[in-house]
Formats: sequence, C-alpha cells, structure tokens
Amino acid sequence: MKYISTRGPAARGKGDAAASGAKPFCDILLEGLAPDGGLAVPQAYPRLDAADLRRLRPLGYRDLAFEILSLYIDDIAPADLRAIVDPTYTKATFRSDDITPLKLLEPGLALLQLSHGPTLAFKDVAMQLLGNLFEHVLGRRGESLNILGATSGDTGSAAEYAMRGKKNVRVFMLSPLGKMSPFQAAQMYSLQDPNIFNIAVRGVFDEAQDIVKAVSNDLDFKAKYRIGSVNSINWARLVAQVVYYFKGYFAATKGEGEEVSFSVPTGNFGNIFAGYIARRMGLPVRRLVLATNENNVLEEFFDSGAYRVRKSSEVFETSSPSMDISKASNFERYMHDIVGGDGARVRELWAQVDHSGQFDLAGTPLFERVRASGFVAGHSTHSDRVATIRDIEARFGYVVDTHTADGIKVGLAHREPGVPLVCLETALAAKFDAAVREAVGRSPDRPAGYENIERLPQRCEVMDADAEAIKAFIAARVS
Repeated sequence: MKYISTRGPAARGKGDAAASGAKPFCDILLEGLAPDGGLAVPQAYPRLDAADLRRLRPLGYRDLAFEILSLYIDDIAPADLRAIVDPTYTKATFRSDDITPLKLLEPGLALLQLSHGPTLAFKDVAMQLLGNLFEHVLGRRGESLNILGATSGDTGSAAEYAMRGKKNVRVFMLSPLGKMSPFQAAQMYSLQDPNIFNIAVRGVFDEAQDIVKAVSNDLDFKAKYRIGSVNSINWARLVAQVVYYFKGYFAATKGEGEEVSFSVPTGNFGNIFAGYIARRMGLPVRRLVLATNENNVLEEFFDSGAYRVRKSSEVFETSSPSMDISKASNFERYMHDIVGGDGARVRELWAQVDHSGQFDLAGTPLFERVRASGFVAGHSTHSDRVATIRDIEARFGYVVDTHTADGIKVGLAHREPGVPLVCLETALAAKFDAAVREAVGRSPDRPAGYENIERLPQRCEVMDADAEAIKAFIAARVS
C-alpha cells in the first residue's frame, strides 16, 4: 500500500510509484501536508467481499482494528502493529471493552458512542492510536517531531492527551480565542506537560487552520523544525476512524448484506469521510447523512453542487462550536475520489477556491458522481439542538451533547423505513453545560475526575492570527 498526494499525478500501477511520488504509510504519517500542498490518499481502496465481512463480524474491537489497519499499513511488521493496537484500545482508556458501544434508543435507531475516551470526544479513538504510532515510528528512526495543529474544540485536547509525555514529540496547538466551551478550553489549557504548548489565536478556527497549512507549505521551515500534523489532514486519523464504522455496522445488524445509514455531525469532513471510506471498501452503508450547524457550507454543496467558503466574518459562533468551520480540510480527499484521482483537476478546483472562494459543479458529470456517492445533507440550528436534547432526554432518559443533537435532528429527517439509522455520538453532554441546562433544566452528569476541571490552573499564549509569529514561537522553543 502506497500513498499519493491529492494534487499529484496518479500512480496506475506498482511501476508508477516513483514517478507519482508514492510513499509508504510511515512516511506520510510523519509528513502532514504533502510537499505540493495536497493530502495523502491511498493509491486504491481495499475492497472487502461478503466472505470478508462474515470473517470480521464476530471480532472484538482490537482484533477488528488490527485487521482494518493492516490493509493500509504494511511497513510496520504485523507483530509491531499488534503491539501498538492492543494497548491503545483498552477498557482502562475507553471505559468499555466495546470501545465504541452501540446504545439502542428504539428499534432501528441507535447511538454509536464514540465519547468514552479520556477527553470525552470521538477524536480520542484516533488520537490514542496516533500517539502510539508516532512513538513507535520516531523511536525506530531515531527522530523527533514537532506537531502543529488547529482545533475548533475537541481535536486539541484529544491530541494533547494522546501525546503528553511521549518521547521526542512536542505539540503546538492553535485554538480560536474564546470560541470553545469552558470545558473544552479547560481540558487543553490545564495541561502542564512541558511538551505541550497551547496558543489561543485571535480569530476563528478557519484562520488557525490556515496558519497550519501556511507553516506546512513553508518546506524549508517544515524540514528544519520537523513539523508534523495531528489534524484530520493526517491519514492515520482517518483510517483509525474507519474501524468504528465497521464495528457500528456489525453491532446494528444481524443479516448479511443488510444496509445501515449513519448520521454524522461534521465540520472538517473527517469523521464522515471515514464512513465514506468504509462504504468504498464494501461496507453496506446506504446513506451517509451529513449534519451541519448554521455553518452549512457542506450542506449547500451536496444540495446544489456549489462549494462556497465563507469569510471569517461570515462564520457563525454556535452552541455546537466544533463545527464552526467553513473550510473543510478533508473535502479535498473526497473530491480527489470524485474526479477519479486526477490531481491536476483537484489543483484546478482549489485554485478556484483560493482565487474566488468557491467552485460549482452543478450540471456537470462530476455532480452526478456526487449524487451517487451516498451522501444526503441537512443542518440544525440552536433551537433545533435544544429541542432535540430535550426530546431525547424525555423519550429515552439519555442526554446528548449539542453536536450529537445536530446529527440526530438531521438523521431523523432522512430516516428511511426498514433501514437502521446509527447516529454518531461525538462528545459527552458534559462538555457543553450551558446548552444542556437550557434544554433540560440541569447540568449534565460528569464522569469521575472531571467535576471541577474548569477550576484547574490554565496556561496558554494569546497571539494574533499571524503565521510568521507562530513560526517564531515554535522556533524559539525548539532550538
């Protein structure tokens, strides 16, 4: 298995690997953005048939993760990969042997609980693996890595909890000043580990994400300071998330070939793109229901074919803040697949985005491919979130967070008779106290150990959204 850039030439066979710049997994694990500014994608997606799915169905999470990851990682010895996977996915870390348990609300409607990790968000499922992969590969190569990332809420804390104390790894995490919930901010800023650096940027998430890309595109700086990424631009994040789509599918079905639809709240398009990968691999996914909040750039695209990035001033600050995004990084990987792996076409589309902030596929054969790719979309507002949280608590005695409420609201709007609907629970309600209190009149329960997290001492640097200033900050702490 080799990987190419979304913006590079496609490799059609093994002999084309060198010409296309194809690289093994461990190289793209540490690389972040490709040198041409694109994202790493596999040369081809593995395909699983009915017999493969029958073999995978009874497996526990660790065994299933090993099998799926082995399809994409062939430059880590199987015994070493097993030694990475097994201690990653444990009850001690995820509070359940199932790792991502399925909670049935009613026949045909379930929550896939991805929020049982140390930071109570779905990002933990991939980040815990990523931290162990980094430590293994860096140790094997005798190298160090300085991770630069941006977070709209949960990526930062999940990355920092996964990387804290890791040998040869530093983390520089950008977050939009004042835009996260108090719980989310406290999870990040209360960490005192010497290899963790939090930078609160005056601006919105898109500006922080633009800085990450700008620094990564400075190839000299990137090479000198060994800059890597934990954002969902890192392929390892996505392949780790593919596993729980298989696990959720097997938990929600009994019969061979039975279809399931997944409803996914998404901002940066990583979580739902992992579901798309699973579907491309042969998992019987009928629909991928894409749920946005008021920042509905992706809904607009799947409805109309027009992808129009919003200006920073047009990005709404909402009660589901992890989705307050208008530039969805992983959308480029999806479009690479839609254009048949044509890197030149991807470069052309993103040049249009850079120049005019948009492109439009309406009325083209490419939009017909989009229509056939399994996606439907919708959005949710603050009043929808509050009403959904209240309704789920009243009917099922369970309190969901605001992002999961977005997914449930949009998922139910696209629910089909006879097709199980699995809504991804992307965070615990405890992380979003104010909206939950508005909905149900009380604060959500918190797991043991998180009761007073907002009162812990916090440290972070407040800086302008300036890539050069961020580079100087990194250089001063790495030299």
